[in-house]
Amino acid sequence: MQIHKEHRARVRSRFLQDGLDGFDEHQVLEMLLFYCIPRRDTNIIAHNLINRFGSLAQVIDAPVKELAKVDGVGEGTAVFISFLSQFDRYYNTNKNQEFQILNTIEDCGNYLLPYFNGRHKETVYMLCLDAKCKVLSCRLIEEGNVNSAGISIRKIVDMALTENATSVVLAHNHPSGLAVPSDEDIDTTVKIAKALRFVDVVLTDHIVVADGEFVSMVLSKYYNPNDSFNDF
Repeated sequence: MQIHKEHRARVRSRFLQDGLDGFDEHQVLEMLLFYCIPRRDTNIIAHNLINRFGSLAQVIDAPVKELAKVDGVGEGTAVFISFLSQFDRYYNTNKNQEFQILNTIEDCGNYLLPYFNGRHKETVYMLCLDAKCKVLSCRLIEEGNVNSAGISIRKIVDMALTENATSVVLAHNHPSGLAVPSDEDIDTTVKIAKALRFVDVVLTDHIVVADGEFVSMVLSKYYNPNDSFNDF
Protein backbone atom coordinates (compact mmCIF):
# COMPACT_ATOMS: atom_id res chain seq x y z
CA MET A 1 0.00 0.00 0.00
CA GLN A 2 2.79 2.41 0.95
CA ILE A 3 4.56 1.70 -2.36
CA HIS A 4 1.39 2.50 -4.32
CA LYS A 5 0.82 5.64 -2.28
CA GLU A 6 4.33 6.94 -2.91
CA HIS A 7 4.12 6.10 -6.61
CA ARG A 8 0.82 7.95 -6.96
CA ALA A 9 2.29 10.96 -5.18
CA ARG A 10 5.18 11.02 -7.66
CA VAL A 11 2.83 10.79 -10.65
CA ARG A 12 0.65 13.61 -9.31
CA SER A 13 3.71 15.76 -8.63
CA ARG A 14 4.94 15.18 -12.18
CA PHE A 15 1.54 16.18 -13.54
CA LEU A 16 1.38 19.34 -11.42
CA GLN A 17 4.83 20.37 -12.61
CA ASP A 18 4.63 19.54 -16.33
CA GLY A 19 1.03 18.62 -17.15
CA LEU A 20 0.59 15.54 -19.30
CA ASP A 21 3.50 16.43 -21.59
CA GLY A 22 5.83 13.46 -21.69
CA PHE A 23 3.27 10.99 -20.31
CA ASP A 24 2.75 7.79 -22.28
CA GLU A 25 -0.89 6.91 -22.92
CA HIS A 26 -0.87 4.10 -20.36
CA GLN A 27 0.46 6.58 -17.76
CA VAL A 28 -2.35 9.02 -18.54
CA LEU A 29 -4.86 6.23 -18.08
CA GLU A 30 -3.07 5.02 -14.95
CA MET A 31 -3.42 8.44 -13.32
CA LEU A 32 -7.04 8.70 -14.38
CA LEU A 33 -7.76 5.40 -12.66
CA PHE A 34 -6.31 6.69 -9.37
CA TYR A 35 -9.64 8.41 -8.77
CA CYS A 36 -11.90 5.38 -9.09
CA ILE A 37 -9.59 2.51 -8.03
CA PRO A 38 -8.04 3.57 -4.71
CA ARG A 39 -6.19 0.43 -3.56
CA ARG A 40 -4.78 -1.35 -6.61
CA ASP A 41 -1.89 -0.96 -9.03
CA THR A 42 -3.62 0.99 -11.78
CA ASN A 43 -0.55 0.80 -14.03
CA ILE A 44 -1.29 -2.89 -14.65
CA ILE A 45 -4.99 -2.17 -15.24
CA ALA A 46 -4.11 0.64 -17.66
CA HIS A 47 -1.91 -1.74 -19.65
CA ASN A 48 -4.70 -4.34 -19.63
CA LEU A 49 -7.16 -1.82 -21.03
CA ILE A 50 -4.87 -0.52 -23.78
CA ASN A 51 -3.86 -4.07 -24.75
CA ARG A 52 -7.54 -4.98 -25.00
CA PHE A 53 -8.77 -1.95 -26.97
CA GLY A 54 -5.62 -0.72 -28.75
CA SER A 55 -5.21 2.88 -27.58
CA LEU A 56 -6.26 5.37 -24.91
CA ALA A 57 -8.85 6.89 -27.24
CA GLN A 58 -10.37 3.49 -27.96
CA VAL A 59 -10.53 2.74 -24.24
CA ILE A 60 -12.44 5.97 -23.60
CA ASP A 61 -14.83 5.22 -26.48
CA ALA A 62 -15.41 1.57 -25.54
CA PRO A 63 -18.86 0.39 -24.36
CA VAL A 64 -19.34 -0.01 -20.61
CA LYS A 65 -20.06 -3.75 -20.91
CA GLU A 66 -16.80 -4.36 -22.77
CA LEU A 67 -14.77 -2.24 -20.35
CA ALA A 68 -16.14 -4.16 -17.38
CA LYS A 69 -14.81 -7.44 -18.83
CA VAL A 70 -11.19 -6.31 -18.39
CA ASP A 71 -9.41 -7.66 -15.30
CA GLY A 72 -9.40 -5.05 -12.55
CA VAL A 73 -12.21 -2.96 -14.05
CA GLY A 74 -15.53 -3.12 -12.21
CA GLU A 75 -18.82 -1.61 -13.31
CA GLY A 76 -18.18 1.65 -11.47
CA THR A 77 -14.82 2.14 -13.16
CA ALA A 78 -16.30 1.23 -16.54
CA VAL A 79 -19.02 3.86 -16.10
CA PHE A 80 -16.42 6.44 -15.04
CA ILE A 81 -14.31 5.78 -18.15
CA SER A 82 -17.37 5.94 -20.41
CA PHE A 83 -18.40 9.22 -18.77
CA LEU A 84 -15.23 10.89 -20.04
CA SER A 85 -16.20 11.00 -23.72
CA GLN A 86 -19.62 12.34 -22.79
CA PHE A 87 -17.99 14.96 -20.57
CA ASP A 88 -15.61 15.94 -23.37
CA ARG A 89 -18.55 16.48 -25.74
CA TYR A 90 -20.45 18.49 -23.13
CA TYR A 91 -17.39 20.61 -22.33
CA ASN A 92 -16.57 21.42 -25.94
CA THR A 93 -20.14 22.17 -27.00
CA ASN A 94 -20.52 24.38 -23.93
CA LYS A 95 -17.26 26.16 -24.76
CA ASN A 96 -18.46 26.64 -28.34
CA GLN A 97 -21.26 28.84 -27.10
CA GLU A 98 -18.68 31.60 -26.63
CA PHE A 99 -18.26 31.77 -30.42
CA GLN A 100 -21.65 32.72 -31.75
CA ILE A 101 -20.82 34.15 -35.20
CA LEU A 102 -20.10 31.46 -37.81
CA ASN A 103 -19.56 33.10 -41.16
CA THR A 104 -17.47 30.42 -42.91
CA ILE A 105 -18.03 26.75 -43.61
CA GLU A 106 -14.86 25.93 -41.70
CA ASP A 107 -16.21 27.79 -38.66
CA CYS A 108 -19.45 25.79 -38.87
CA GLY A 109 -17.59 22.48 -39.20
CA ASN A 110 -15.33 23.19 -36.25
CA TYR A 111 -18.33 24.32 -34.19
CA LEU A 112 -20.21 21.10 -34.95
CA LEU A 113 -17.36 18.59 -34.50
CA PRO A 114 -17.55 18.37 -30.67
CA TYR A 115 -21.23 17.40 -30.83
CA PHE A 116 -20.15 14.04 -32.22
CA ASN A 117 -17.49 13.18 -29.64
CA GLY A 118 -18.17 9.71 -28.26
CA ARG A 119 -21.14 9.09 -30.57
CA HIS A 120 -21.31 5.40 -31.49
CA LYS A 121 -24.58 5.73 -33.40
CA GLU A 122 -25.29 7.75 -36.51
CA THR A 123 -26.56 11.09 -35.26
CA VAL A 124 -27.94 14.17 -37.01
CA TYR A 125 -27.65 17.76 -35.76
CA MET A 126 -29.02 20.97 -37.23
CA LEU A 127 -27.36 24.35 -36.73
CA CYS A 128 -29.70 27.33 -37.15
CA LEU A 129 -28.27 30.75 -38.06
CA ASP A 130 -29.77 34.20 -38.48
CA ALA A 131 -29.04 36.65 -41.31
CA LYS A 132 -25.78 37.72 -39.63
CA CYS A 133 -24.62 34.10 -39.19
CA LYS A 134 -25.24 34.26 -35.46
CA VAL A 135 -26.01 30.90 -33.87
CA LEU A 136 -29.66 30.59 -32.89
CA SER A 137 -29.50 26.94 -31.85
CA CYS A 138 -27.83 23.59 -32.48
CA ARG A 139 -30.28 20.74 -31.96
CA LEU A 140 -30.20 16.96 -32.11
CA ILE A 141 -32.54 15.94 -34.94
CA GLU A 142 -32.26 12.16 -35.10
CA GLU A 143 -30.26 9.30 -33.63
CA GLY A 144 -30.27 5.93 -35.35
CA ASN A 145 -28.48 2.61 -35.10
CA VAL A 146 -24.76 2.17 -35.69
CA ASN A 147 -25.11 2.53 -39.46
CA SER A 148 -28.02 4.86 -40.12
CA ALA A 149 -30.29 7.59 -38.84
CA GLY A 150 -33.43 8.58 -40.69
CA ILE A 151 -33.95 12.30 -41.19
CA SER A 152 -37.42 13.79 -40.84
CA ILE A 153 -37.68 16.60 -43.38
CA ARG A 154 -40.80 17.96 -41.72
CA LYS A 155 -39.02 18.09 -38.36
CA ILE A 156 -36.17 20.06 -39.92
CA VAL A 157 -38.52 22.56 -41.55
CA ASP A 158 -40.55 22.98 -38.36
CA MET A 159 -37.42 23.58 -36.30
CA ALA A 160 -36.05 26.11 -38.79
CA LEU A 161 -39.32 28.03 -38.63
CA THR A 162 -39.51 27.81 -34.84
CA GLU A 163 -35.98 29.22 -34.52
CA ASN A 164 -36.72 31.90 -37.15
CA ALA A 165 -33.61 30.78 -39.00
CA THR A 166 -32.38 32.41 -42.21
CA SER A 167 -30.04 29.52 -42.94
CA VAL A 168 -29.24 26.11 -41.51
CA VAL A 169 -26.33 23.69 -41.60
CA LEU A 170 -26.92 19.97 -41.22
CA ALA A 171 -24.32 17.59 -39.84
CA HIS A 172 -24.26 13.86 -39.31
CA ASN A 173 -21.59 11.30 -38.51
CA HIS A 174 -20.39 8.02 -39.99
CA PRO A 175 -19.37 6.14 -36.80
CA SER A 176 -17.75 3.22 -38.62
CA GLY A 177 -16.80 4.80 -41.91
CA LEU A 178 -15.16 7.71 -43.68
CA ALA A 179 -16.27 11.35 -43.66
CA VAL A 180 -17.48 11.02 -47.25
CA PRO A 181 -21.14 11.58 -48.21
CA SER A 182 -22.99 8.56 -49.54
CA ASP A 183 -25.36 8.74 -52.51
CA GLU A 184 -28.22 8.58 -50.01
CA ASP A 185 -26.72 11.50 -48.03
CA ILE A 186 -26.57 13.63 -51.17
CA ASP A 187 -30.09 12.73 -52.27
CA THR A 188 -31.49 13.51 -48.81
CA THR A 189 -29.63 16.83 -48.75
CA VAL A 190 -31.20 17.92 -52.03
CA LYS A 191 -34.69 17.00 -50.78
CA ILE A 192 -34.19 18.92 -47.54
CA ALA A 193 -32.85 21.96 -49.42
CA LYS A 194 -35.94 21.96 -51.63
CA ALA A 195 -38.29 21.75 -48.63
CA LEU A 196 -36.48 24.56 -46.80
CA ARG A 197 -36.62 26.86 -49.82
CA PHE A 198 -40.42 26.67 -49.73
CA VAL A 199 -40.18 28.52 -46.40
CA ASP A 200 -37.35 30.87 -47.48
CA VAL A 201 -34.60 29.14 -45.52
CA VAL A 202 -31.27 28.24 -47.15
CA LEU A 203 -29.54 24.94 -46.46
CA THR A 204 -26.01 26.36 -46.44
CA ASP A 205 -24.18 23.05 -46.11
CA HIS A 206 -24.37 19.45 -44.98
CA ILE A 207 -21.31 18.29 -43.07
CA VAL A 208 -20.26 14.65 -42.65
CA VAL A 209 -18.15 13.74 -39.60
CA ALA A 210 -15.93 10.71 -38.96
CA ASP A 211 -12.92 10.14 -36.70
CA GLY A 212 -12.72 13.74 -35.55
CA GLU A 213 -12.71 15.15 -39.09
CA PHE A 214 -15.41 16.62 -41.28
CA VAL A 215 -16.18 16.93 -44.97
CA SER A 216 -18.29 19.77 -46.34
CA MET A 217 -20.65 18.81 -49.15
CA VAL A 218 -20.35 22.35 -50.54
CA LEU A 219 -16.55 22.51 -50.53
CA SER A 220 -16.40 18.98 -51.94
CA LYS A 221 -18.88 20.00 -54.66
CA TYR A 222 -21.44 17.35 -53.71
CA TYR A 223 -24.02 20.06 -53.12
CA ASN A 224 -24.48 23.67 -54.27
CA PRO A 225 -26.84 25.83 -52.20
CA ASN A 226 -26.88 28.42 -55.00
CA ASP A 227 -28.43 26.10 -57.57
CA SER A 228 -31.74 27.35 -58.89
CA PHE A 229 -34.90 25.95 -57.38
CA ASN A 230 -35.81 24.18 -60.61
CA ASP A 231 -32.52 22.30 -60.62
CA PHE A 232 -33.85 20.19 -57.77
